[in-house]
Amino acid sequence: MNEVTNKLTGIIDNVRELKGLDIDWAYKAHPSKWSKKEVIGHLIDSAQINLQRFVRCTYEENFRLTYEQVEWVAAAHYQDADINELIELWALLNLQIVRVLTSYPPDRLGARCDNSKQEPNLQTVEWLAADYVDHMSHHLKGIL
Repeated sequence: MNEVTNKLTGIIDNVRELKGLDIDWAYKAHPSKWSKKEVIGHLIDSAQINLQRFVRCTYEENFRLTYEQVEWVAAAHYQDADINELIELWALLNLQIVRVLTSYPPDRLGARCDNSKQEPNLQTVEWLAADYVDHMSHHLKGIL
């Protein structure tokens, strides 16, 4: 879990450095595509869901927790938000994830939850944590 939390801490630092930079955060290549601001918003939603997964897996197992990413981004109106506020919210959520994962009960790392929308797909906390950082890195490639 140290590798995941170290990567996540580094990503948080890198993204926080973007605050105040001259980046067109609101530009959309197409009306159906997300802006960079909305990508940060999507990562906020992802952080909220994964934080709940990690916390709940400390005492519960085999539950299902998913979200509708496109609908959440639209409902949250990230395109209209201040980018510095979005970055800080994202960073704070991820710092809490680091705090939770750093002290994770070793006997619960194999606890599973279902992260699928259709067929059951139970994944361990270890897998979810690594996948979370990979997912985030994929989305941030277009920004960093």
